[in-house]
Amino acid sequence: MEKILSITNLTKKFGSLTAVNDLSFTIEKGNVYGILGPNGSGKSTTLGIVLNVVNKTSGEFSWFNGTESTHNALKKVGAIIERPNFYPYMSAVQNLALVCKIKGVSTDKIDEKLEIVGLLDRKNSKFKTYSLGMKQRLAIASALLNDPEILILDEPTNGLDPQGIHQIREIIKKIASEGTTILLASHLLDEVEKVCSHVVILRKGVSLYSGSVDAMNASHGFITLKSDNLETLEEALQNNPSFGTVKREVDTVVAYLNKPMDASEVNRLLFEKGISVSHLVKRKESLEEQFLELTKNN
Repeated sequence: MEKILSITNLTKKFGSLTAVNDLSFTIEKGNVYGILGPNGSGKSTTLGIVLNVVNKTSGEFSWFNGTESTHNALKKVGAIIERPNFYPYMSAVQNLALVCKIKGVSTDKIDEKLEIVGLLDRKNSKFKTYSLGMKQRLAIASALLNDPEILILDEPTNGLDPQGIHQIREIIKKIASEGTTILLASHLLDEVEKVCSHVVILRKGVSLYSGSVDAMNASHGFITLKSDNLETLEEALQNNPSFGTVKREVDTVVAYLNKPMDASEVNRLLFEKGISVSHLVKRKESLEEQFLELTKNN
């Protein structure tokens, strides 16, 4: 699978505050990724770093398998990381034409993008007459003007009423169904469950989980482990029928349970095989429980 974005051991410090702490995950083409976490968990900072508007303290990130400079790669990225900022007395078409000029792209696709976000019939209305939801949809249209390979959205439904939230979510699903990779940051569990295929859960800048939403909802939960010898650990877990999928996440092994097991049981099982672990944590069964746990501890 083609890698759109790879983040490795990314850290950002603001003085004594560590906003992003040794974060690693990969975005693969064709999926909808959610960065989920409460306010202050490092979501916006992470997006700011990969979009070159925030300087990293340490770690690395690379776009498109590292084949291009960040400057060139960002020409293939569409992003909304702040409130939509258009000229109030100009129409939607006029505002988007200006965006095209700034981005150096043709104005030919303005109507097509307005249709995607359901604003074609209001294309000649002044921006100041738009509702908050319409303004957000126009921002999505502007981010699509360069036909990006990945669309990045920071809290796309913030402040919207239920109808506005529904419209934005449907638009995200529609864009994703046409092959555009999407990365969105949200503090709303419901948002991630409804639109995302993959999720990275953050708490205080640290990743608690990175993987598919379906796997997070596995009925028996999963266990994260660390050991001096990850290969031996991984092999032992793979050869045990109590575990389903076993995968490596940088310096951690994640094992999904096929049956109910507590952490002490897993520890005993590994100890009998001569494997000692430096970290062993059982995560909650569902995404909802996991999210409630991490917000509770925030």
